Amino acid sequence: MGYAESVWERAMQVQEVVFRAMAGEIHWFRAADILGVSARTMRRWRERYEQHGPDAFFDRRRETPSRRRASGADLAHVLQLYRERYRGFNVRHFCEIARREHQVTRSYSWVKHALQTAGLVPKSRPRGRHRRRREPRACLGELLHIDGSPHAWFSLAPDTRATLIAVVDDATKRLLYAQLVVAESTHSVMTALREVITTYGLPMALYSDRAGWAFYTPKAKGPVDKTRVTQVGRALARLGIEHIPAYSAQARGRSERANRTIQDRLVNELRVARITTLAAANAYLRDVFIAHYNETFSHPPRDLEPAWVALGAVDLDQILCHEESRVVGQDNTVPIDAVALQVAKQPGRRTCAGVAVVVRRHLDGQYTIWRGAQRWGRYDATGRPVDVVVPVERPTSRRPTRHLDRRSKTLAGPQRPQASL
Repeated sequence: MGYAESVWERAMQVQEVVFRAMAGEIHWFRAADILGVSARTMRRWRERYEQHGPDAFFDRRRETPSRRRASGADLAHVLQLYRERYRGFNVRHFCEIARREHQVTRSYSWVKHALQTAGLVPKSRPRGRHRRRREPRACLGELLHIDGSPHAWFSLAPDTRATLIAVVDDATKRLLYAQLVVAESTHSVMTALREVITTYGLPMALYSDRAGWAFYTPKAKGPVDKTRVTQVGRALARLGIEHIPAYSAQARGRSERANRTIQDRLVNELRVARITTLAAANAYLRDVFIAHYNETFSHPPRDLEPAWVALGAVDLDQILCHEESRVVGQDNTVPIDAVALQVAKQPGRRTCAGVAVVVRRHLDGQYTIWRGAQRWGRYDATGRPVDVVVPVERPTSRRPTRHLDRRSKTLAGPQRPQASL
């Protein structure tokens, strides 16, 4: 018979207990308690054994297939999908796409068992917890994780490598931002922060590793120097966002797990969509991937009141930028990034030489020069002024001139008509 091993074990156990009861070693009520059945069932097994022998202890329902059993066509369709199109996907990811794109109605456990039986995915034992995880924050926007993940994202273009900048909310595991860039830098991080802040608002805190754009670390793997701030640290301080450094990969486990999940899914989805460029991949992330990721993995926060702070009238262009202090040279120029910015003549000043100014390089590549709250100029990426103000001459009102009449030696003005006699 085609019984499973567990069925044989159960039948042998029942047979042993029934034989002991028939021999008088134990009472029938005791035998029923051992097997977890009623005394009536024990009497039925005894009667069936006397009529049919040892076959009486097998469940006859095991001999006929279940009415809910999947057909061979369903099994072949799922296996063919995985082999020909979705090979490399994990079971959960494949099951979601099969339901969404191919109308597969089978459960996750059925799909997993089918793929494991066919040898398409490995069997793995569940891992036990080694440590207690930190309790997530209660509100959306209370703590954000930002991290860069360099990876070979394009399996169809293996020579193209990129870094994914991802921002994840701690309370909900929601993916707020995800874009592929050439490298993790101050510019790419500030671009991500600007997108999140303009879309949602100001978060209370930001959690990141100790990369060069985030903190100054005098000694490798040592504590950060809080007396010196990076460009990102300066911008976060001006916005009132707390910047928290992580001293181990385990400390930022939520962002690490999110990066691992994104890598596992995005690489396969980009391959199926035949995407090989950064522009197309970023469009896919914005339009398709982020929404499906949040639908699958995000959950409501414990406190439904969000912690976002409204941006208000804050000019992010003057905060999320590269800022340096400079002194105007004798030729009224300010050098930065191998570019000389020519300062125009300012009202009330014969020259600007020797004046301390602040130069800002913005995310769009333009430069601005500031003296306190006064902007002295705006320039493009090559250093050419883009807002040159042409001085406008003020119109002067001319009064009637009064001339000296030489003949009369008197001061003559406008002639009045003489009265007639």
